[in-house]
Amino acid sequence: MVKNPYFKQNSGRLPVDPPNYLGTVAREVWRKIVPFLEATEKVERIDTFLVETYCTNYELYKTAYEDIKENGIQTEIMKIVQAQGSGEILGEQSMGFKKNPAVATMKDATETLNKIGIQLGLTPKGRAELAEIAGSQNDSSSMKDKMAAFFK
Repeated sequence: MVKNPYFKQNSGRLPVDPPNYLGTVAREVWRKIVPFLEATEKVERIDTFLVETYCTNYELYKTAYEDIKENGIQTEIMKIVQAQGSGEILGEQSMGFKKNPAVATMKDATETLNKIGIQLGLTPKGRAELAEIAGSQNDSSSMKDKMAAFFK
């Protein structure tokens, strides 16, 4: 029996069940967004990678956010102050603050979520752009006719 190419499997639609290798949160996101994406009829099985990337970045976002809630946005850097001759610890001195690395992870994940969300139509802007593309594909008038009408 000949197996269909990947993009034709499952009638070209996204799988309802998330891939087993996704994390718990990513799998939850998959179950929430795939029914919506399928209802829009704008995505195909070949878009699975985008959906996986969206879901895993949401998990990264959430993990980073939990770390920030637990450890804060920044931590103070302290230097131990010792006596010159005896080495006795006299106290601590603040050397400023260091940003929690989870802040950068959260920022990167948010940017990726926004970019992919627009491509998949998961944002108001993305849905508007997809509707505009769909409308222009259904419109029988040419670009030349549209430009002529605009300049009248």
